Amino acid sequence: MDPFAAHEEQLASQRMRQKLEEVNVAAQTNLAPVQDHVNFSLQKAYFKCAHECFDRSKRQEEISNCVENCNIPLNNAQQTFDAEMGRFQERLNRSLMVCQDKYEAAKLQRTEAKHDLLSCADKAIQESIETLPHLANKLKSSLGIRDNDFM
Repeated sequence: MDPFAAHEEQLASQRMRQKLEEVNVAAQTNLAPVQDHVNFSLQKAYFKCAHECFDRSKRQEEISNCVENCNIPLNNAQQTFDAEMGRFQERLNRSLMVCQDKYEAAKLQRTEAKHDLLSCADKAIQESIETLPHLANKLKSSLGIRDNDFM
């Protein structure tokens, strides 16, 4: 690969990392209330519930079952969050793979491959960022989070 092409690929790679960092920042911003709910509200409820399980009159098995039952809402919420984020990441990865495939085809045809890759990736990333508020609302709804819970 000639030095100019190597430099262009390095710039494209750097720009791609910057765009992906934008996705991370947008995800953290949009999903912070959901993470707070899981990390604080549900964990707090879990620990309160689990604390109530420890009673000297109960057998160890009863205490263990009680603590396990306390963990169900927290575990379900975390699984829901992880599943939605996994689907989000999978959609983004598929979109970027399409861009990569187009880039490879354009390189074979010796067209403006780098520009096309960046343009395609920018569009895919922007579309993903635009879905984050909807994803956050979906998670809030499924976890029973009201917006005024965070004011």
